[in-house]
Amino acid sequence: MTISFDKAFGIHQHALVARSERAELLAGNLANADTPGYKARDMDFQSALSQAQNNQHASLSRTNQQHFAVELPSPGVVQFRVPSQPDTGDGNTVDVQTERNSYMENALQYQASLEFLNGKINGLLKAIKGESM
Repeated sequence: MTISFDKAFGIHQHALVARSERAELLAGNLANADTPGYKARDMDFQSALSQAQNNQHASLSRTNQQHFAVELPSPGVVQFRVPSQPDTGDGNTVDVQTERNSYMENALQYQASLEFLNGKINGLLKAIKGESM
């Protein structure tokens, strides 16, 4: 009998990819909080998750037939964030408090998915070893 990791792990394996991409965007926003003209960006998590679930990939073009075909997961839909405060004159739309809150919320949800996957993996290991739950 084979173990289907897609069935065992469910949506959480795909959520980790989407949460990781979102963390990079939010960290970039925080890093550029003082950069004139920088526009804060975020991703639509639901669309990123559905893309990850559907295994939609972007493939790199090969310059030679002997090269390996490489497919990369496509990122979620990245959008500019609508500013919640008036322009300060430098064109930067990063609100540090909003970005920190979004980053922490995303980190907590990432950790929750990791904990869930850890529990599933421990359960599978016990089942393989024949231990009782």
